[in-house]
Amino acid sequence: MKIVIPGGTGQVGTVLKRALTTAGHEVVVLTRRPTGPGEVHWDGETPGPWTEVIDGSDVVVNLAGRSVNCRYTPANLRAMRDSRVFSTRVVGEAIGAAAHPPRVWLQMSTATVYAHRFDAPNDEDTGVIGGAEPTVPGYWSYSVDIARAWEREQERAATPHTRKVALRAAMVMSPDRGGVFDVLSWMARLGLGGPVAGGAQYVSWIHDHDFVRAVEFLADRDDLAGPVNLAAPDPLPQRAFMRALRTAWHMPLGLPATRGMAEVGAFVLRSDTELLLKSRRVVPGRLLEAGFGFAYPTWPEAAHDLTRRRRGANGPVRAATR
Repeated sequence: MKIVIPGGTGQVGTVLKRALTTAGHEVVVLTRRPTGPGEVHWDGETPGPWTEVIDGSDVVVNLAGRSVNCRYTPANLRAMRDSRVFSTRVVGEAIGAAAHPPRVWLQMSTATVYAHRFDAPNDEDTGVIGGAEPTVPGYWSYSVDIARAWEREQERAATPHTRKVALRAAMVMSPDRGGVFDVLSWMARLGLGGPVAGGAQYVSWIHDHDFVRAVEFLADRDDLAGPVNLAAPDPLPQRAFMRALRTAWHMPLGLPATRGMAEVGAFVLRSDTELLLKSRRVVPGRLLEAGFGFAYPTWPEAAHDLTRRRRGANGPVRAATR
């Protein structure tokens, strides 16, 4: 298949391109700064020569969007929203104008669209959309607003011959440098990976192997459209999540952190505490109903595999089914 990945130079795009290329697919990445074969320039906002690679492709997986790992300043929030909405809009225009449009458009979204909650998991049918929770900082609603605007842009796109899927993805765990697993592992190995603000908030995640397999699964299943949660079926409280990660790294100590300490740490790392404190209890209802089998359904076994690969025991993730 010919697969086009707008915004495919980040951590998730690198994982996906590597696995799909290894599986024998032709992969083209759209990027603002192309550096090699298989990369084509675009600005993420306006049509251009890049639209030619959309025409005649089989699958488009749009991952474009400014990283959320930043301080939530007005300028950064605006950049996060605009980069997602504008890129989704122009990808939709390119698909709609194509003489031979792709059969499926997988559009990145986020599990952050769901409410901060502890009482029950969020699936696609019964999950509660966030933004109105009375017990969280008011600015957390911006992340939900961005996610909803992102998905709405795909819904509005006039692509009658292309199936559309919104990937409500949890944190993709990969042993690659610079990703979320890298940061969390660094904290765990320093003995800093204890509970944050009590550690009751749920962490949703997906192993990179399962993320790739889920993308392939959704590309092949003509009966699946609309929002799909890409998350392992076993979200767990942050204290248990970090305990399992410390165990995988053979680190017995995990110092706890108060909310105030988390604020200081987030400031130093130029990030935001929402990424640590929001309870994201998300489960993959539609994937499980469709018969998708997770290779790494629980976090302890996923953490063991990721740490083993990070130590160099195995090569990069492949697209083949386990």
